Amino acid sequence: MDALATLAAVGSSVVFCLLFAAVVRRVLGVPVSLVRAALAALAASFAANPLLAGLIGTPADDGRPDLALGLYLALVMVFAVVLAMLLLVVAEILVPDGSLPGPLELWRNGRARLARSRRYAQILRILAGRGLTRFLRGREPRASSSAERRELARSLRLALEEGGVAFVKLGQQLSTRRDLLPPEVVDELSRLQDAAAPIPFTEVRDVLAREWGRPPEAELVALAEQPMGSASIAQVHAATLRDGTEVVLKVQRPGIAETVERDLDIVARLATTLAERTSWGEQIGIRALADGFADALREELDFGVELRSTALVASELAATPGVRVPRTYPQLSTARLLVMERMPGRPLGAAADLLAALGPQRRREIADALLGVVMGQVLRTGVFHVDLHPGNVLVDDDGTVALLDLGSVGRLGDATRENLVRLFGAIGTGSSQTATDALLDLVDRPEEVDERALEQAVGTVLLRFSSGGPGAAAAAFAALFRLVADHGLGVPPAVAAVFRAVATLEGTLLLVDPEHDMVARVQALGHEQLAAATEPAALRDGLEREAVALLPVLRRLPRRVDRLADAAEHGRLSVGVRLLGDRRDRDLVVRLWHQGLQTVLAATAGLMAVALFAIGPGPGASRGVGVFWVLGTTLLCAASVLALRVLMAVLRRQG
Repeated sequence: MDALATLAAVGSSVVFCLLFAAVVRRVLGVPVSLVRAALAALAASFAANPLLAGLIGTPADDGRPDLALGLYLALVMVFAVVLAMLLLVVAEILVPDGSLPGPLELWRNGRARLARSRRYAQILRILAGRGLTRFLRGREPRASSSAERRELARSLRLALEEGGVAFVKLGQQLSTRRDLLPPEVVDELSRLQDAAAPIPFTEVRDVLAREWGRPPEAELVALAEQPMGSASIAQVHAATLRDGTEVVLKVQRPGIAETVERDLDIVARLATTLAERTSWGEQIGIRALADGFADALREELDFGVELRSTALVASELAATPGVRVPRTYPQLSTARLLVMERMPGRPLGAAADLLAALGPQRRREIADALLGVVMGQVLRTGVFHVDLHPGNVLVDDDGTVALLDLGSVGRLGDATRENLVRLFGAIGTGSSQTATDALLDLVDRPEEVDERALEQAVGTVLLRFSSGGPGAAAAAFAALFRLVADHGLGVPPAVAAVFRAVATLEGTLLLVDPEHDMVARVQALGHEQLAAATEPAALRDGLEREAVALLPVLRRLPRRVDRLADAAEHGRLSVGVRLLGDRRDRDLVVRLWHQGLQTVLAATAGLMAVALFAIGPGPGASRGVGVFWVLGTTLLCAASVLALRVLMAVLRRQG
């Protein structure tokens, strides 16, 4: 019976606390977690009666007002509700609701935090060993001379190589941003090598068995143990299917996705730290860079993206003679395994004798074909190969070339492609005004731009590189990057990928044909694009697209005009303007309102504290201590906390 009575008492107490918590949440008027409300209700239930008795006494106390028992109990309940609300408000100030994880989440976060802390320590050791930790404290990453910048760039490259796959990929992406980084840093980061020691062959077999759900022998009759290549994300093995087809298997390294996610989290946190502590971090938009890099790297980890990109490019090049991409096998491919046709030929970097045997004319044709393919992808289809370096191009004995590694592709929308057509057309005609307009439509414009100075600078670049010559295209785009940076313009990642693709492609084309003049070919392509855009068929197609887009508007226009005329005739015409429509304006008003409210509360609490101290000690809470002094001290502390919060917020914003 005692156990049942105890259980019943505990159960009734729990039910009472939950009901009391529901009442407190309802009276408070804002959503609060039930656990937090129940804890506040439990604490208030135990503390309400002693506190109220200390303030006004109990009905049985002599010398105090004699209150009826029912009225006193009601007063205790009301006081308990107020006390619970006060506890919830204090808890919200100290630990906002939702900021503390649950037990299971706390355990998982603790393990992740421990692993992240070890990785933080490793990265800090790498940065300290290369003398780069000073930049985490807010110092500008600048050097007084070119030699110092080269030394700084070398330290950065070595640190990124030691950091692992995510940091190597980050450096490779930064090497394309000539609008953000000095030339010495860009040149040094371009030397980053994405290579790694091969994984054991047994692990390769385990990956194949896990992805296919059956032993590799069920699909393959031969599988080479030695990899054809080994990078930080995957390695490639030659194999033969059951039907005799020769293929290559791109196998993702086991556990690389978890490693990359951990490092991407650290990259994001470092970007946030640099944006908050340094002026240059916020200026270059380092958070957006980190987010874009994370999205691109996660996409590279999903081989399904490369599978679809390869199939798309293959369909587009089906009618292009002399240029191929590998056939893919979707039924055998997964997100961590890609099966492709094994293409004949040798990489361009190791095919000097083969190219020499083809002769100058054939080499020029190959270079023109590669340039036409990439520019067609950029200007027409919108899906293009970002990193067409010599290792990603195979050349066969007859001069047929194959494009490899379509895991890193750029994607362009219709508007961006149209602006690029205008830019390349302006390069072809030498029109600085048209080139400036197209460039401004491609980049992120600040609030104020000196368009006249920008047009003069663009005209200077066009004149400098109008004569062309080997290597002029990369220099021209590098000059455009510097020009954009000097005028405070932001380059979207997709546009930066186009410039990177063109600069990388020129190095590949010069390896095919050392006399290849990419500037002249781009100018010719610009003329062709302008001519194609002014053909009757193209104009008709453009008008049809515009008409289709405007047709719904034109259909609704007469009705809307009639409504406007009717409203004006009857005096009902008005203009609705939404106040504080911009999110930044709303955030500013809310922030000012919160600061004003905290200031009023601080002043009120301070005045009440002074009044309580002036009145006197009041009823005795204990020997020599008055209740009014206790309350006054509490209010004075609350006023100080609120005032200091407002002051800190003001000082932080001014700093």
